[in-house]
Amino acid sequence: MNPAPKVICLGEALVDRLGPLGGDPVTASLDQCDDRLGGAPANVACALARLGTPSAFVGRLGQDAIGESFERLMADRGVELAGLQRDATRPSRVVLVRRHADGERVFQGFAGDQGQGFADQALDCSELRAVWLALAAQAQWLLVGTIPLATAASAESLRWAVDQAKGAGVRIALDVNWRPTFWDEHRDPAAGPDSAALSAMQPLVAAASLLKLAKEEALWLFGSADPSTISAGLPQAPDVVVTDGGNPVRWHLAGESGVLEALAPPQVVDTTGAGDAFSSGLLHQLVQGSVSPETMLRFAAACGALVCGGAGAIDPQPDAAAVQRFLQR
Repeated sequence: MNPAPKVICLGEALVDRLGPLGGDPVTASLDQCDDRLGGAPANVACALARLGTPSAFVGRLGQDAIGESFERLMADRGVELAGLQRDATRPSRVVLVRRHADGERVFQGFAGDQGQGFADQALDCSELRAVWLALAAQAQWLLVGTIPLATAASAESLRWAVDQAKGAGVRIALDVNWRPTFWDEHRDPAAGPDSAALSAMQPLVAAASLLKLAKEEALWLFGSADPSTISAGLPQAPDVVVTDGGNPVRWHLAGESGVLEALAPPQVVDTTGAGDAFSSGLLHQLVQGSVSPETMLRFAAACGALVCGGAGAIDPQPDAAAVQRFLQR
């Protein structure tokens, strides 16, 4: 049996279909693309388990080959799967990822829809209720993003889980992870959230003890990319981390603020999942406790840097020993 999870990761698990470098996954043949298991909450759950922090994944996958692959992978990693749901009518989602020559990526649509949407959009609250108490018995953190808010069923499940966690003293970690194509497949992948999306996000923002945002997300939501300003403007005064690609990370943790220079990856093959690896490194350190904010942030940054050295978001995830070796170098 897996140890009781310390971090529950709720949301999407999906396949990132990585197009050829500089090419387009829409027009490329399948043998030119690289299909990798991903989805931010699934990435974080797997990365935490690799680092040694017991984790659980709550989400919904199709009764298909992708779902089977995820179940095997997470079981092998030791991720608790009592909250994994399987959908007999909706498929697992495939996300088309265009990669520029430098490894940066753009999410530009989906594949596999058979007319009823995707399994992750139908996360069932009644199934979640049946397993929640056992799943959350020793949890310290619930990690969520905003993608489940884009669909009514998954939004209901997300909000219910957040309410339950708050009532039980489980802290909420929100990685905003704004992806406009999940809300409207035809939207510009670079577009910011509209007023309806911003309104839907506000209860999550207000519940978060830890808020992680990309710089552009911080500007969209708060008009500022300064973590201490963002924290001071929210009633619960959360810890706030603002990332900016390969630029320095700005942070406000435990009442302290600072800037961390980015750690250069050994090589850049693919940046998909680097932010999720960062989140997992930070949560791992928060669960461990007894280290300074600077130490936590350097560990998290190392996790993100190491993931850039391989294809996909999950396969290159390091264990804690690999992170320490990288930091010592």
